[in-house]
Amino acid sequence: MMRERPALLVSDGKGNIFDIPSMEAAGMKGGGFFRLVMKEMIKLPYGSELFMLPGRRPVGYDSGSKTFSVIEKFFPIAAFVSPGHTTTYNAAYAEDSKVEKLPLFSYGAVMSYKGGFYTAAIKVDRELRQDLRFMDMEKVRKNIKRFRRIFPHNRLIRHLEGCALVNSCPAAKNLFLQRYEAPLPTSPYCNARCLGCISHQPQGTCSITQPRIKFVPSPQEIAETALFHIKEVRDPVVSFGQGCEGEPLLVSDVILESIKLIRRETSKGIININTNASRPRAIGRLFDAGLDSIRVSMNSVQSCFYTTYYKCVDYGFKDVLSSIETAKRSNGFVSLNYLVMPGFTDSKYEFNALRSFIDRYKIDMIQWRNLNYDPVSYFKELHMKVRSSQMFGISQVICSIKRSYPGLLTGYFNPSRARMKRFKV
Repeated sequence: MMRERPALLVSDGKGNIFDIPSMEAAGMKGGGFFRLVMKEMIKLPYGSELFMLPGRRPVGYDSGSKTFSVIEKFFPIAAFVSPGHTTTYNAAYAEDSKVEKLPLFSYGAVMSYKGGFYTAAIKVDRELRQDLRFMDMEKVRKNIKRFRRIFPHNRLIRHLEGCALVNSCPAAKNLFLQRYEAPLPTSPYCNARCLGCISHQPQGTCSITQPRIKFVPSPQEIAETALFHIKEVRDPVVSFGQGCEGEPLLVSDVILESIKLIRRETSKGIININTNASRPRAIGRLFDAGLDSIRVSMNSVQSCFYTTYYKCVDYGFKDVLSSIETAKRSNGFVSLNYLVMPGFTDSKYEFNALRSFIDRYKIDMIQWRNLNYDPVSYFKELHMKVRSSQMFGISQVICSIKRSYPGLLTGYFNPSRARMKRFKV
């Protein structure tokens, strides 16, 4: 008989996944455990991955005793949801006495229900930009060969080949598929030491998930890559600031010259920069040259938690705010790359701070992206404890922001010009 209750998923450590008949799946936020209800779950989206978490024991909910219990001899299972979805609960687990930090992914709660997998997440963007079902790898490989013939000496394109083929980067794949948004990584340097940086980690912490670019492309290499994409794609976006680089503003002079070269040829498309926004003057110069939009990465809109996570080297939280003001004065489109961690992002204090931030800075969009970091370590690093009564829920926060700010675009991806126009209408 098929189960009607959400079942706890576990692994035996040998590649086998199965459920525990007597236990319901549980979720975790801020180190606390929560009973999951089906109205907060969605079918595991295509392209998501399931992870086994070593050095940890799964926690489930016993509806008979109405208690949360640690399941010994097994390992917890977590979901890394595909792009366009935001995780609302982390997988529930207890750490062993000596445990290594988890790799740089997000770890959503996942369960078995009526013969399928479900996860605690909300769909925040309907665009198919990074849906693996529409990424034909044979076409990617074919177009890489074509790009080599067209641009035999372009080092940036050679770098992005590795991103697409070796690191399976969906942004790089889209460049070679000639659609949506093309990445323009430029900077091997950074002025932050983010806890969850996916391209650089101090030795002895955790492994990186994407190697950082090792050179600064020339303005000509950048411009010819961007122009080819802009001219071939119907509603294009090109973006500086990728996971495989440091902070692009540290090579702003190179970016400035490349933007000038692009805008001499065409006014089509959106030129965007994903950034920590540490250089307000550089931001202003880039907008003067033809930059259209900026996406500012923040784990928190509260200074103390921001600086703890980003570990700023030569800038401060005030510089970030000044950059946002500079972009708005330049009539630029400003997105917040809001790194979501269940239990923190939906805490009372962060939610209230976010509302005040939106009221003051009049940003144009929030991209609700998952923070790829060990969820238990995150709260330890921030020296923060949140009571369950102070958590509103990630879904509730997103819905509340959408209701309260109808002029604020919400999603997951950098918007194209057409999407910006549709939203404003």
